Amino acid sequence: MTNKELLYVQDALGHEKFMKSCSTKTSSKLSDPTLSSYVGELTQKHQELYNKFFNLL
Repeated sequence: MTNKELLYVQDALGHEKFMKSCSTKTSSKLSDPTLSSYVGELTQKHQELYNKFFNLL
């Protein structure tokens, strides 16, 4: 993996970690159970994407 590719993967990992954190916080603050469940699914999706990027290393 080139240095440029490594930087891209590191950047993507940072973005996914941030998005997971934001969706986790948002899900816990929502009072609508349907919306909270949907945001919880987004949390899981961002964790899956993080894992996929991490496995590239």
